[in-house]
Amino acid sequence: MAKRITICAGIDTGKRKLDVALDGSREQLQVNNTSEGHEALLDWLRRHRVNRIGIEASGGYEQAVVAELRRQRFVVVVFQPAQVRAYAKFHLQRAKNDKIDAALIATCTAAVKKIHAPPDPRLQPFAEQLTMLDQIGEDIARLKNRIESCHNDRIRKLWKDDLASLAKREKAESKALVAAIREHPDLAKRLDLIQSVDGIGLPTAVAILVRLPEIGQITREQAAALAGLAPYDHDSGEQFGIRRIDGGRKRLRHALYTAALPASFRWNQQLIALYQRLTAAGKEHKRALVACARKLLVFANTVVARGTPWHDQPAAATLTSR
Repeated sequence: MAKRITICAGIDTGKRKLDVALDGSREQLQVNNTSEGHEALLDWLRRHRVNRIGIEASGGYEQAVVAELRRQRFVVVVFQPAQVRAYAKFHLQRAKNDKIDAALIATCTAAVKKIHAPPDPRLQPFAEQLTMLDQIGEDIARLKNRIESCHNDRIRKLWKDDLASLAKREKAESKALVAAIREHPDLAKRLDLIQSVDGIGLPTAVAILVRLPEIGQITREQAAALAGLAPYDHDSGEQFGIRRIDGGRKRLRHALYTAALPASFRWNQQLIALYQRLTAAGKEHKRALVACARKLLVFANTVVARGTPWHDQPAAATLTSR
């Protein structure tokens, strides 16, 4: 049986346009980043027998075309901008425009050895709702700061009215998001498993479920790396640098770090013991909390992988590999 040839395309995404290139070919295309443009793109890809497409994440402008390509059963690889830049630097490519970038992404796509399964498409609208809730929370924090520093009674009242309105909206939208998730029995079960971990409240459980679709299907090391909570070496020769966390999903990391503080002082006995042991060994408060946030995620990954609720057991019982 003849081996199927993989033909790759790269898409450089803009707010209004999509530039498309084929790997190893001069063939290129530009279409509008609209439903009509996506139809023209699909027709072009089929005519050229493309079966793998790479696209660079671009502030959300790529989401509609990625969703449509996956609905049409194309294999889609979504690159972070840092990945594409690193590939260009490795090949000493300095020139940059939309057409060049599309060709670079196509070449980068052809070089990918392992294709990961696409995330659950049901979670994308939930992620947008969750981001809105995060932004409302940020707005509330800013308003509280304004009220504290404002000495004009009339203006303070305006800010307080806005604050009350935002708080009401936050509560209603949060309730609506949880209700929408619970319409899906498998997602509801996963949410309950995550929330069963001591120290993980409902908002944190929602953040883990939505922002880490891979939960329960990956190792604890992979989970920590995706959340940006994995400590990386910084050594060279005889020099040993301080281990630091880097990268990952910022909003997920923030949710876990926020939950780790009360969990490490009150709610989770294993985290309380971990925090005390680390600080007694000389670790500063923030580093100890990062370790606790990482452990909290490991616990969540474990219960989802096993399909059984949390029980306060020794840390040695946590998931080590999948």
